[in-house]
Amino acid sequence: MGVVANQTTDPNRGRCTLCGRRPKRGTTEHHLIPRTCHKNKWFKKQFSREQMQQTISVCHDCHQAIHRFVPKEKTLGRDYHTVDQIMAHDQMATFVAWVSKQK
Repeated sequence: MGVVANQTTDPNRGRCTLCGRRPKRGTTEHHLIPRTCHKNKWFKKQFSREQMQQTISVCHDCHQAIHRFVPKEKTLGRDYHTVDQIMAHDQMATFVAWVSKQK
């Protein structure tokens, strides 16, 4: 029988997926495919329900930066629906490198 991971012992719990910081205010969930796109036919054909529900935990600063650098929801869903794609965005990569050094 497999071991079930206890969330309280998860060393990454409370850490931002992008910058790795553990902010005092905690993290928020960012939908990799924005919820506003979930009813769109194109997204329904391209992604499974599980893929559309996938989120990452990010700090407030990184969450704001994602939406500042890629303001259009459809663009976020089509072109930036993985952590690697988000980090490949030039402005986002530069921001994450900077913010990861902040307290």
